[in-house]
Amino acid sequence: MKIAFSPCPNDTFIFHAWVHGLIPGAPELDVRYADIDITNGLAANPDGPDTPEVMKISYAALPYVLNDYALLPAGGALGRGCGPLVLTANGTTDPAYLSGRRVAVPSERSTAYLLFRLWAAQNVPGGVGEIVVMPFDQIMPAVRDGKIDAGLVIHEARFTYQNYDLKLMTDLGNWWESDTGLPIPLGAIIARRNLDAHALAGWARASVEYAWAHPDESKTYVMEHAQEMDPDVTAQHIGLYVNEFSADLGDDGYGAITALLGRAMKEGLVPEFDLDLLRI
Repeated sequence: MKIAFSPCPNDTFIFHAWVHGLIPGAPELDVRYADIDITNGLAANPDGPDTPEVMKISYAALPYVLNDYALLPAGGALGRGCGPLVLTANGTTDPAYLSGRRVAVPSERSTAYLLFRLWAAQNVPGGVGEIVVMPFDQIMPAVRDGKIDAGLVIHEARFTYQNYDLKLMTDLGNWWESDTGLPIPLGAIIARRNLDAHALAGWARASVEYAWAHPDESKTYVMEHAQEMDPDVTAQHIGLYVNEFSADLGDDGYGAITALLGRAMKEGLVPEFDLDLLRI
């Protein structure tokens, strides 16, 4: 079975056991490691010859693909204190600075960008200028080097942006949590609707639980794909993004997803869809 997820530590930690045949009864996986912008694009083309049966995409991309894919309640990324950050090189904390300026984002269908648009609508007079999409690992160097006025960053950038002499304008996770009291939906695991979603969710959950029970077994695999990330940063990354919602979304997780995408629908930022399709 073909699957696509990022090479980031949380994904490789979660799927290590399944990828390495350690989950009884689970199908063998043919893995493609891909940036979230790539998987969002793959999901939008379900009939493409290279489109995997299972993949990790942004929650913001879900409304575009739910007719073809089911959301699995295990294996994804959702939590508290793990939201995207808006960074600048000049240290301003005034959102008005972004008016008419160039801002780099990791994907136009990323949850990070959706949160940014909701936040900017309330806080940036007249709106931002040009939005530039680039791989998340290129954003901080671009801001540092003055090629971009501000950057929207995700993943381990939360722990490393100071290494680029960048400053925090706002933490969109804190904004979302203070505004709603809910956790932040980030990355969703989806599967083609002609597959057994309940079985797939069970195998994903078993892989998460195996990773927690045997944390040392995945270290070599995680570090092979961590893009030269410092081991301490890798551990922080896993500790933040792999949590109870990775094993099971539960009512709180589904509530957060419904709140985010329901608000986005109301604002016209995503297509309208049946919220009941979120549950398998």
